[in-house]
Amino acid sequence: MLIGYARVSTADQNPDHQIDALLRHGVDRSDIHVDTASGAKASRPKLELVLQLLRPGDTLKITRLDRLSRSVLHLVTLGAELRERGIGLHVIEQGIDTSTVEGRAMFGMLSVLAELQRELIVANTMDGLASARARGRVGGRRPRLSPEQASLAQQLYDAREKTVQQIADLFGVPRSTVYGHLNREKTVPRQPKKTAAREP
Repeated sequence: MLIGYARVSTADQNPDHQIDALLRHGVDRSDIHVDTASGAKASRPKLELVLQLLRPGDTLKITRLDRLSRSVLHLVTLGAELRERGIGLHVIEQGIDTSTVEGRAMFGMLSVLAELQRELIVANTMDGLASARARGRVGGRRPRLSPEQASLAQQLYDAREKTVQQIADLFGVPRSTVYGHLNREKTVPRQPKKTAAREP
């Protein structure tokens, strides 16, 4: 028996392309089940139903691996589960058919490559953060004031020559940016220094 599974991430997306592909590859319309859920979402009732309906000798047909799951771990686990139950997996657009030795090898290689890609992304991100820290930078948005500007802002504030708003206007940044560069241990809200009234 052939059972088809399709998935779209939102209700606005149309699953017709997946359904048409499954129909062309021999799946009856009544045996096609469609979920509307993100790939990362754990609860997918139609997929759970499909896994309950599948019996040894059946084949699960999907259009692409990412329709089944975007998690490499889940893909590998599900692939192993189907194989243990004697159920084939046919991924139409990627030419994978686990009922053949070649198809099982291709599924395994794609899973390994996907996991390798994920690990490389993580490693590159960590390398970038370590390099930034070595140069005195940390993750997140870069400060909008240069060290010289931050020093001048502190001097103007300590001398009571400018309010935070006036300093912010001077550098063209929000007040929160100025506050972020002031010495937090010494900074307290204050008004500009008052000038003495002139004698008439």
